[in-house]
Amino acid sequence: MDSLRERLVAAGVELLEEEGLAELSLRAITRRTGVSHGAPRRYFPTHNALLAAIAATGLADLADRLRTPGASETVEDQLIELGLRYLAFARTRPAMFQLIFRHDLLEGAGGNLRETSLPLLATITTLIEQTGAPDAPTRTIALWTNLHGLATLTITNALGLLDTDPADLIPGIVHAHLA
Repeated sequence: MDSLRERLVAAGVELLEEEGLAELSLRAITRRTGVSHGAPRRYFPTHNALLAAIAATGLADLADRLRTPGASETVEDQLIELGLRYLAFARTRPAMFQLIFRHDLLEGAGGNLRETSLPLLATITTLIEQTGAPDAPTRTIALWTNLHGLATLTITNALGLLDTDPADLIPGIVHAHLA
């Protein structure tokens, strides 16, 4: 890793994972990188532009994890696997999970994050279309929001009172959206 841009993004990812989104300041990133506070301006005109570059690395990781499984599985099984991988990403990278969906922070900050995230929804839509279920785009949004809500509630410990692993809920969630 030789460019300052790459070093800034890598330092931001490390800080995000170690300290969380609330501590991901420009000052902390430059301190970790060992550069002046003005140095990032050459690559990132705003702090949010740097956050967008950090989020883009998380979206790339999420996209890699959500690649659809082999064709031997049923579509429902593939959607369940996708949901389990989505939840696993949220559990293993909770701060990154929160950042990549903070469009209020990242809107207009560069990185075309919406364009990067749209193929993730297209994967779900394609799978739902293969079932012959009507209104695949609406079912896609409904399934994604259900999975996203489950993941968000899981990483914020809001489901701590349940006597079950949230991953055990995913088959039922997927089945309900295909019925």
